[in-house]
Amino acid sequence: MAYDVSQMKDWQISEAAEQNMPMPDEWRDKLGLSKEEMIPMGRLSKLDFLQVMNRMQDKPDGKYIEVTAITPTPLGEGKSTTSVGLMEGLGKRGKNVGGALRQPSGGPTMNIKGSAAGGGNAILIPMTEFSLGLTGDINDIMNAHNLAMVALTSRMQHERNYGPEKIEQLSGIRPLNIDPNRVEMNWIIDYCAQALRKTVIGLGGRANGYTMESGFNIAVSSECMAILSIATDLADLRERLNNMTVAFDLNGQRVTTGDLQVGGAMTAWMRNTINPTLMCTAEYQPCMVHAGPFANIAVGQSSIISDRMGLKMFDYHVTESGFAADIGFEKFWNVKCRNSGLKPHVSVLTATIRALKMHGGGPKVTPGRPLPEEYTKENLDLLDKGMDNLIHMIGVIRKSGMNPVVCVNCFPTDTKAEIDLVKKRAQEAGARCAASTHFMDGGDGALELADAVIDACEEESKFEFLYPMDMPLRERVDTIAREVYGGEGADWSPEAERKAKMLEEDPQFKEYATMMAKTHLSLSHEPTWKGVPKGWRLPVRDIYIYSGAKFLVPVAGTIPFMPGTSSNPAYTKVDVETDTGKVTGLF
Repeated sequence: MAYDVSQMKDWQISEAAEQNMPMPDEWRDKLGLSKEEMIPMGRLSKLDFLQVMNRMQDKPDGKYIEVTAITPTPLGEGKSTTSVGLMEGLGKRGKNVGGALRQPSGGPTMNIKGSAAGGGNAILIPMTEFSLGLTGDINDIMNAHNLAMVALTSRMQHERNYGPEKIEQLSGIRPLNIDPNRVEMNWIIDYCAQALRKTVIGLGGRANGYTMESGFNIAVSSECMAILSIATDLADLRERLNNMTVAFDLNGQRVTTGDLQVGGAMTAWMRNTINPTLMCTAEYQPCMVHAGPFANIAVGQSSIISDRMGLKMFDYHVTESGFAADIGFEKFWNVKCRNSGLKPHVSVLTATIRALKMHGGGPKVTPGRPLPEEYTKENLDLLDKGMDNLIHMIGVIRKSGMNPVVCVNCFPTDTKAEIDLVKKRAQEAGARCAASTHFMDGGDGALELADAVIDACEEESKFEFLYPMDMPLRERVDTIAREVYGGEGADWSPEAERKAKMLEEDPQFKEYATMMAKTHLSLSHEPTWKGVPKGWRLPVRDIYIYSGAKFLVPVAGTIPFMPGTSSNPAYTKVDVETDTGKVTGLF
C-alpha cells in the first residue's frame, strides 16, 4: 500500500519502507545469488560483477529500458522518480524487474537538488545511505583522482629542486618537463564550492611544492568517474586509469598518469568501486547504484557493468540518462551503447504538464513563492505551445530506430483534458503515451506506464547509431547539432578548429567517442532559449581530451566543473535525532 505523500516527507517514507526492506541474506535468496557473489556492507551489499557475469554469461539478456526526458525546467520532470515508479509498476505486473541508477553527488544533495533518490512512493531506499556516501565509491574516486594530482605536483616540485639528471637517478623516471601553464587537471571535492574554483598552490617556498594556479572541480566531474561508468572490467579500468592526460610538457606532448607511474595505485583505490551497490525501491524491487558521472562532459549514466549485470539478472532492466534526450539519450545512444555493445528495446520520455507549459512561454517561477496559476490550473493553449519540445525529443529518439513511450508524470492539479492533449500529440508524433501517478501511488499508479513499456518491448527494435565511427570529428559535431539539437550546424573558434584538425589527423583519436558539452537547459547552447529554438548554429569554443575515458569533448558555451552553493542550500534542513541517530530533512 502506498504511503500518504501529503502527510509524509521523502525521508519519512524511506524510513517506513525500510522496516521491511530485505537484508543481504534475504536478497541473496530472492535473486538466486551465491554467497561469493554478494559483498555485505551493513544493511547493504555490493555485487561481485565478475562472479555474477561468469556464472550467468550464457543466460539471454532481458529487456533493456532507458529513461530520459524533455528539456529540464525549474518545475522538474522526474526522470529518477519515473525510473523507480516504472520498476514498481512492472513489479505490480508480476515481472522480474530491476534497474541501475547513478549515485548522487554530495554537492547537489547538500545544495538545491536534494537526494536524487526519486520521491514520494517512487523512491530508492535506504534514502539516507543513498544520499550520504553510500558504500564509499565517490570517496575512493576522490582519493584516486587526487593521488594523480599529488603525483603531478610533487613531480613538478622535485624536477625543479633536483634538476633532470638527479631526479632520474633518484626516481628512475625520465624527466617529464611539465609545462605549468598546461596542467589539465584540478583537485576534486564532493561539494559545490565556488570559492575553490580558482586557487594558488605551493606557497611558502621550495619545500612546499610548485607555486602555480590550480583549482577544484566537483568529484563527479572527474575523469575517474567517467571511466568507471564505461569500464567493462577491472583490467579495462586499470588501462584507462593509466592513460589519463594530466598535463602537457614543454614540447607540447601529453603527460599521462602512466608517465607518472601512478595508474596502478589509482586502480588500487578504485578496486572495490567496480562492483555495484544493491538497493531497492520502496516496494522492494532491486536496483543497483553504480557510478554518477556528469551528464554535460561524460555519459551521465550508471555504468555499463551494472547494465550488463541487470540484463542477466532481470527480465526487464531499467536505467536512466542524465538531463534531456538531446544530451542524456544522445550519449546513451551513440557512446554508451557503442561501448557496451548492448541494444536497448525502448526509451521512456518523461514530461510534466507544468514543464511543457513553461516551454510554451509560461511565467518564471521563484523558489519559495507560490506557483503562478498557469501551472496549477487548466491552460490548454499554453500547454499546446510547449508541446514542440516534447515532439522534438520524440523525433530524436525515433532517429535511433526506437519508438519511445512518453510518460506524463502527473501532478494532482493536472486535468484530464491536459493529459489527453499530451497523449494525442505524442501519438500523432509516433510515440506511445501513458499517464503515471507513481509519486503519489507507487506501482499502482504506474500500471498504465508499465503496460505501455511491456508492449513497446515486444516491438522489434531497429536500433542504429547516428553516425559511423569513421566520420571525422567536425562532421560528427555538425550532425549532432543538426539532427539532435535542431540547429543549422556548428561553427568553430580558431582554437577549436586547430585542435579539431590535429585530432582528425592523428589515428589514435579515431576510436575516441564524441562527448558533447553544452547547457542542459536548452536544445541550443543558450540556456534561456526554451522550447525548440530555430535559426541558430552551435558555437564550439574548445575541445577537451579525456584520454583515459577515450572521449573528445567539444565544448559549446561555458560548462562549470564546480557548481556553486546557493543562498538557501538543502543542508540547512538536514539534522540528526541525537537520541536515535536518525537523519532528518533529506528530500
